[in-house]
Amino acid sequence: MDSTAVSQNNRSVWYFILCWTVFNIIQSATLELHADEAYYWIYSRFLAWGYFDHPPMVAVFIKLGYALFQNEFGVRLLTVCCSSIALYTIWLVVRQYGVRGLWFNLIIAGTFIFNIYGFTTTPDVPLFLFTVLFFYFYKKYLEDDNIKLTLLLALIIACLLYSKYHAVLVIGFTIISNPALLKRKSFWLMAAVATLLFLPHILWQVNHGYPTITYHLFDRSEAGYRIDQTLGYIPAQLAMGGPFIGWFIFYAAFRNKATDPFKRGLVVNAAATFIFFLLNSLKGIVEPHWTLIAFVPLVILALISINEAGKTYTWLMRLAAVNLVFIFVLRACLIFGPAWLRKVDQFKSYYGFKDWAHLVKQKAGDHYVIMSEGFQNPSKYDFYNNTTKGMSYDARDYRRTQFSLWPIEDSLQHKRIYLLLNWNNPAVTRDTIQNEAGTWFGGWVDDVRTYQKVNIAVNTKEVKAKPGQKLQFDLTITNPYPFAINFANLGAKHSVFLETCFFIHTTPVDVQQAGGDFNHINLQKGQSTLYKITAIAPQKPGKYDLFFSLRTEPFTGSRNSRFIKLIVE
Repeated sequence: MDSTAVSQNNRSVWYFILCWTVFNIIQSATLELHADEAYYWIYSRFLAWGYFDHPPMVAVFIKLGYALFQNEFGVRLLTVCCSSIALYTIWLVVRQYGVRGLWFNLIIAGTFIFNIYGFTTTPDVPLFLFTVLFFYFYKKYLEDDNIKLTLLLALIIACLLYSKYHAVLVIGFTIISNPALLKRKSFWLMAAVATLLFLPHILWQVNHGYPTITYHLFDRSEAGYRIDQTLGYIPAQLAMGGPFIGWFIFYAAFRNKATDPFKRGLVVNAAATFIFFLLNSLKGIVEPHWTLIAFVPLVILALISINEAGKTYTWLMRLAAVNLVFIFVLRACLIFGPAWLRKVDQFKSYYGFKDWAHLVKQKAGDHYVIMSEGFQNPSKYDFYNNTTKGMSYDARDYRRTQFSLWPIEDSLQHKRIYLLLNWNNPAVTRDTIQNEAGTWFGGWVDDVRTYQKVNIAVNTKEVKAKPGQKLQFDLTITNPYPFAINFANLGAKHSVFLETCFFIHTTPVDVQQAGGDFNHINLQKGQSTLYKITAIAPQKPGKYDLFFSLRTEPFTGSRNSRFIKLIVE
């Protein structure tokens, strides 16, 4: 390719990146926050080395952007910047293989998953950026093994790990694709430096009782296999590649011959990641965007393959143009929010919640607001009112979240709070709050007390029992609060109960209360006590999730222990 062609290619890519950036800015500034984005915004209000769900990089990104603009655009500022940087870095890789700027622009702009993370701020954004940077500098490292590239890659690997745990797949599959790396002294230096940089997060997990590991390994109910999870996985991935061209991107990428260690690394990362999540669909739901890290090598391989084929691909160019127009129209519709789009489940979260948050604020004033419907809406309430007085009550039929670790719950004990529910509880709720986002019911609760942070530990992991068999467990109950607590009901406005819960997936089957001796427990801050509890196994044979829950009126009870697998036979 002569210098004139190279210059034209670079110029066309620069124009594309500029248009891409401007469009993402408009979308970021005009669209309400998605529920997950609001949740991560609260991350940024409580900066830490780790969080229940994810490492902390997304919180840092939001903190930096929000410091400049205190609105939706501020939350998404670094997303816009990182998306453009990542795409240009991909161009720096593929232009070395003679890829034309026109093909780069059509394929990149038409890759649907790249569009999503051009304006939506989640942990996938820094993961995307650092995955691209990893492959860019990994190629250089293969060509020139020097201390500068070694340390730079160590930093990028640490940033990958601080972004999302999926980074382990990128690192692991790269090593599998090139075992010769293990013979390089610089590789071990890289690993040591990256581990040292990631050590603060590891220590955070240790100091907080490994909440992420506990959740994924012990605290999730096995919902059982559904064939639609697997059957839906492949078309979802094709759609993420592009509604009309996704199939060709996969085809072109995997027909590419791995003629060198770098290409082999791309092939192994793409193929192994897609296979990994396909296998995961056999045991649970796999979200389509979880494979984002695979689309980086996939698109690079596809672009290289298109160039090496030496064909004009007129039909593909036309199809890619149609694909691009479709995505552009869809994103434009998101900006303008027509009525039909606001009814689509995937897009509902973007509309009406700013007004909803202000309506709730008018009712609650400066009081704390507790919701029991997951972390999403409390997060939106907090963002749009610039507060942290909205709290998610992590109910026993949901799961724990970062709200179980933040100090928000500590601050509302024995205060008057506003309870907001998405169902009507006539004993408490007197207000109805309604707008295009939906209908909620609110009411006041005086002298509230909750115990969702209290940890109930039990050594038993699995129990086999006969129907109706008496079961006994030795519990260790620990007070993590910075103040003393007690479970006495005498003189208390709201009673507290320790309950043994039997669930099948997320459906309660039976709930059994502990004896009155439980209410004699008093715990100083950080103190633990032993308690024996008995329960009766369900009469119906089957597999159950058994756990222990503290319930205070008028709440439904929190999940205070990990699951015990109970098999009744």
